[in-house]
Amino acid sequence: MKSTPKLVLYIFLMVQFACTTKEKTTTETQQVFPHKMPEEKPTFAMSAATERMFDYPATRVHDNELFSQFKYTKLKGLDYHNGDGTISRRDPSRPILVDGKYYIYYTKRDTKVPPIGVNRVSEATDEIPSTDWDLCEIWYATSVDGITWEEKGMAIPRPAKPKSGWRSVATPDILVWKGKYYLYYQAFNEPSGLKGDWCPVSVSYADSPDGPWTHGGDEIIPFGKKGEWDQDATHDPHPIVYNDKIYMYYKAAYNKWPKIRDKYAVAHGLVTADNPLGPFIKHPLNPVLTSGHETTYFPFKGGVAALAIKDGNERETMQYSEDGVNFKIASVLSLTPTAAAPFTPDAFTNTKDGRGVTWGLCHFINAGEQGKQHSIIARFDCDLSLDDNDPFFKNTGVWHKPEVFFNQGMGSHQRSK
Repeated sequence: MKSTPKLVLYIFLMVQFACTTKEKTTTETQQVFPHKMPEEKPTFAMSAATERMFDYPATRVHDNELFSQFKYTKLKGLDYHNGDGTISRRDPSRPILVDGKYYIYYTKRDTKVPPIGVNRVSEATDEIPSTDWDLCEIWYATSVDGITWEEKGMAIPRPAKPKSGWRSVATPDILVWKGKYYLYYQAFNEPSGLKGDWCPVSVSYADSPDGPWTHGGDEIIPFGKKGEWDQDATHDPHPIVYNDKIYMYYKAAYNKWPKIRDKYAVAHGLVTADNPLGPFIKHPLNPVLTSGHETTYFPFKGGVAALAIKDGNERETMQYSEDGVNFKIASVLSLTPTAAAPFTPDAFTNTKDGRGVTWGLCHFINAGEQGKQHSIIARFDCDLSLDDNDPFFKNTGVWHKPEVFFNQGMGSHQRSK
């Protein structure tokens, strides 16, 4: 009988051990990532990749409102001289819808010869362009369906020398503000490539989308001070109306001209204003995006979405910011449109509930054969919209013929080995 307490204690400890072991086993089983996708981020330990999955707008990319494939359509109605390189259209503005017609503004080059390239820029003349955006004017066209366009004429001509833009005016975008229309564009005072792409931003305004346009000012976006990232460039002006102000995003290539030409970087900055003619004030956190090339921004939910293409560690991504300044990656993309200009009905409404975009215009810079360099404007379609849910654009499998890949081929370095 004296051993009874020891026996009781032994049984008690065994029961406790069994319960603890069962609880531990159950806990460990629960810590394995489940087959069914959790609706909320689990609290147990996960790998960095698994944790990161819950940082995106949706864990499944197919459900991500800021993921889309992009599909492309040739435009009708615009002539390119049979592709001889003497006519180029590029850098379209976002389409705006006015009285049942879409309006776009774009860079047009109509020269006797194709561009000779920056390597021969010293040979450029008043009739020989250095680049595809040299010796250009800003033209416009209208459409009722977004596919067939009628070119209406020149919107912004090159002014007489030495006024800003006498060499070329290019890369326009549009702002609609209190019943008036404002075109922002780059104004070149020298052949592109001579010292770089040094060109300030100018603005013109009109009471009608058809013009006539009145010059409203030069150097709208201030250059950075010597040594600052945007000391040489304020490209691709891109306005939206957000937080009761005009938010103008712009691009600058830095770590580049005039001495460095092969280690360039690209970033986007932000300036804001209460008046379309300025003054525009730089945001203290510039640059606000450190990847991407041309500027493409639109209101989305309560914040701003941005498309980053071509340049930077975060190239080929959609990004989102709750405040229009601090952007984070929302999705990774493929076959992204170059110089994308989406139709954004609420771009200038000061909305607090941006609905996103489903189509727009872009350009292809390699439409011409060797020696016939020119660009063409095309249409893209997508589903980056809160109002659409098109599985066609959410499919992650896009397969190309082998020739698409074989056309890339080896470089001269690989062939020489």
